[in-house]
Amino acid sequence: MQKYVITISRQFGSLGRPIAQKLSERLGVEYLDRDIVEETAKRMNLPVSIISDEEENLKVNKFFKSLYPLGLGLPSLKNEIFNVQKNIILDLIKKDSCIIVGRCAELFAKNEKNHLNVYIYAPYEKRLENCIKRLDMNEKTARTMIKEVDLSRMNYHKLYVPGYTSPFDNRDLCLDSSAFGIEGTAEIIENIVKMRFK
Repeated sequence: MQKYVITISRQFGSLGRPIAQKLSERLGVEYLDRDIVEETAKRMNLPVSIISDEEENLKVNKFFKSLYPLGLGLPSLKNEIFNVQKNIILDLIKKDSCIIVGRCAELFAKNEKNHLNVYIYAPYEKRLENCIKRLDMNEKTARTMIKEVDLSRMNYHKLYVPGYTSPFDNRDLCLDSSAFGIEGTAEIIENIVKMRFK
């Protein structure tokens, strides 16, 4: 099979991460998500927790307010994280076939000959159920997380993806994970990858 890259974006609670993990197992290629955060922290000489908090959060982190009381500036920090992650993702894409979750990876994969940009979504009530049953959240927390994380991801894309208007923009494939489950959704993507990049 030819070298390829799969990018997976997802609604919060739609099980995009476990689907990516399952797809990684089925295809036998590396799945990259937290690895990118860890490498970003290493390159920026910052704690992983700071990168995690900042990469999609549009509020100024208290840690940086204390370090830079006169204002490093949110755009400056966010842009630095984005550019470091961009370089990491471009390096990963060049090396071998891989699956990359989130971080506007579809923007960096678009120049690759073999790429598949996937968006995983699900109805609100199903995502709420996933948060409560699979992520062990109480209902109030789950509702808050769904709202805030989806908004944060949308704002992140609006900031960095030219012409972005909807999570369905620039996708080759959009799947409702509630219709197929983790295994079924991974199988559908696997079959398309094998057909497209044989």
